[in-house]
Amino acid sequence: MTVEKGPEAAVPVVIDPVGVAVDDVDVVTAADDIGVARATGVIALGNIASRLLGLARETILSDLFGAGAAVDAFNLAIFVPRTLFDLLIGGHVNSALVPVLSEYAMQDDRTPLWQLVNLLLGVVIVALAVLVLALELLAPQVVRLISGEISPETQALATDLLRITTPALLFLSLFAVLSGLLYALKRFTLPAFAGAMFNGSIVVVTLVMAPTLGIAAMAAGWLVGAAVQMASQLLVLRDARLRPTLWGLWRSPGLRRIVALYVPVMFSLIIDTLVIRLVSYRLAFQAGEASLSYMNYATTLIQFPHGLVATAISIAILPTLSRQAVHLSSVGVSAYKNTLGRGLRLAVVLIVPVTIGLFVLASAIVGLIFEHGTFTAVDAGITSLALRLYLFGLPFAAIDLLLVFAFYSQQDTLTPALIGVISLGAYLAVALGLMPAYGLFSLMIADSVKHMIHAGISARLLMRRIGGLHDQALPSTVIKAGTAALVMGGATWLSLRLLTSVVSSETLVGEVLLVAGAGGVGVMVFLALAALLHIDELYWLYHLVRARLRPKS
Repeated sequence: MTVEKGPEAAVPVVIDPVGVAVDDVDVVTAADDIGVARATGVIALGNIASRLLGLARETILSDLFGAGAAVDAFNLAIFVPRTLFDLLIGGHVNSALVPVLSEYAMQDDRTPLWQLVNLLLGVVIVALAVLVLALELLAPQVVRLISGEISPETQALATDLLRITTPALLFLSLFAVLSGLLYALKRFTLPAFAGAMFNGSIVVVTLVMAPTLGIAAMAAGWLVGAAVQMASQLLVLRDARLRPTLWGLWRSPGLRRIVALYVPVMFSLIIDTLVIRLVSYRLAFQAGEASLSYMNYATTLIQFPHGLVATAISIAILPTLSRQAVHLSSVGVSAYKNTLGRGLRLAVVLIVPVTIGLFVLASAIVGLIFEHGTFTAVDAGITSLALRLYLFGLPFAAIDLLLVFAFYSQQDTLTPALIGVISLGAYLAVALGLMPAYGLFSLMIADSVKHMIHAGISARLLMRRIGGLHDQALPSTVIKAGTAALVMGGATWLSLRLLTSVVSSETLVGEVLLVAGAGGVGVMVFLALAALLHIDELYWLYHLVRARLRPKS
């Protein structure tokens, strides 16, 4: 499981999993500014819509093409442009583009803003056009580099699909610049729903073209989706004077500032995109046919709760944390600890029951979402086991996200990067050591170990830096949430067993009833125990959401 954690530099910015950046000042004043409060609600809705359509996309993929060589080839074909986008552009939107563009957008005269954006667009168009052309020409070599030794048929199919998806790299990069501009202008709606438009386009194109194009329809949908989300940003930029250029490239102070912010974060991104992802894909291919498909299906499911929990915590906690970090050397350290402690407690309370619930319902959920069409019961069993192994690392990944952002709030991107090197070494050692005995599943085990180590080291170093969180009742929260979640897990398991005896899992209605029925019982049991045990973080989150969604009189 790759959890996106874009390094932040200069101006603290919150990232949500759809790629939405929220300025610190905007969120801090959300209680007093109804416009920003509504923008936050729009962002959350966009994230949910994107995640649901992403699940729909994966459901269609599994239904039409199952888990095999064709899906492996498709996953490889989207791996290349997605990885290059994250490395070259996507990972820098919040750390480099938004902070600089926001300062330019605050000026009464926006001519310098348009000049800077046009330079960025010119650089992206020229540089990415050259890169896209190179990838088109070298597609066979790129496929062999990533996949290693695979069948000639799979390699040929992956090459053809890569040539379809590669131009999406240009559209994704242009989208990143335009969405960064919209964030700077505080226009959130279209960027918030960009992920939903992207996934929705893939769904539509695949359903329409799959009968004639096969798996190539999925690749075409990926390309169309990238183009649609890029073009959609122009709908609210009609007042912008967008004329891409390279004139004045070397004299632009704004571009120099962006480059200065861009360079330091490259280290972490290189580790994530060119080491962890590449090694994972190569090892997955070596584990056997369809292994990459199983890994990606399980990752899709694990990212859903991680993204939603991370978004909730980010919107509620991280902007305030960033503001308080300025005063760490003075009386502000107490407020900083209170905010961080609340964030960690909230992460525990949200992610622990989700993890246990998913563990119990893994087979039922995989069956509901994926086990249709050419996706067999054997495929579902392997995906379910992969999901359960990923789940051991999910709580640590969620907590680690907050710890990493705590470092970023202090303008420290180096420490998390160095911790990442250590956790990468652990990942490789475990994956390579267990591969002969456990095959594909060694990657899930290694991923969980990586998150445990990263979270452990991050917590140790951060606590030493701020003097600990002894007054934040973290152990008490862990015990309460863990107890409630374990009882919830038992109730969910028992409900699932009872429902299975009376409801057939051979029909879609039966699968929905199994997941909704057992899951609903689990949720009610957890909430009842949360009230009984006085888990106050849930009450705090409830009142926070109500305050932000309530119209101001």
